[in-house]
Amino acid sequence: MNPKYQEIATINARLITDKPVRKTPYQVKGILMKQFANQEIVPMLDGSYREKFLYPRVQVKILNEQIYFVGIGEGVDPIKEILSNIDSLDFGNITFQISDCEIEEYNDRFQPTEKLVRYRFITPWVALNQSTGKKYRNIKNKDRVNYLNKLLGKNIVFLSREMGIELEENIFTKIRLSTLLPKSIDENHWGSFDGEFETNFILPNYIGIGNGITRGYGTLFGIFNVDGKDLKQVELDSSNNNVDEKLSVQNDPQEIDVTKIPSSNNSRKRKKSKPKRSKKILNEEFDLEED
Repeated sequence: MNPKYQEIATINARLITDKPVRKTPYQVKGILMKQFANQEIVPMLDGSYREKFLYPRVQVKILNEQIYFVGIGEGVDPIKEILSNIDSLDFGNITFQISDCEIEEYNDRFQPTEKLVRYRFITPWVALNQSTGKKYRNIKNKDRVNYLNKLLGKNIVFLSREMGIELEENIFTKIRLSTLLPKSIDENHWGSFDGEFETNFILPNYIGIGNGITRGYGTLFGIFNVDGKDLKQVELDSSNNNVDEKLSVQNDPQEIDVTKIPSSNNSRKRKKSKPKRSKKILNEEFDLEED
């Protein structure tokens, strides 16, 4: 990886439970806050750090009926702390026994690369909120892919800056979607897409991009292996090839000039003065950069 960029610690952990987990991330976070009430994981989950961090340092996912924890930077140690003490999750009507935990730790993510690397959204990418959705509807069909590429690129620049990394290289993005027609999602009427993308930036597996991160949306998975200085494309199985055939919407890579992306400081002040809260419990929603 590039030695001129600082190392950012990351962790992802998959809990091995005795039965499938059919709960939401909010429900899991509620139980964690109850069982580990005096530990540092709580302010990472309850929104206390919403003004300190524009991007959540701890994320909880339910993927294939399994619980995943994702920690970035300041969120790594709080996750490690509870992993050493967690043997069950008691929801009252059901208790999940935890027999083991698969953990991956890295410090070489959040760095640019010379090659485009490939990611797949394993949960819907909520690219459009109310503001960007309105703009999207007024754009001609032929320009919509570039608009989404630009939104994605700005999110990546935002992430790098949030982690204290000021990019010197421009970001390139190339999305591949099943359709340009967004699917309405949640009570906010956000617009979501299924698909994948390529970019010249290394991101940790299972983090979220877009809107609805704390609800599990926009979760990505890298379809490549990081091996020293080499990026090796992962061979996809037949089921993934079927997905490839459905992703017919794409365009040439879009270059994002990082010098033209405004700082997030203004965004931070705006969200502080007018916080957005839904009626859902534990809504510590983090909105990424808008166009």
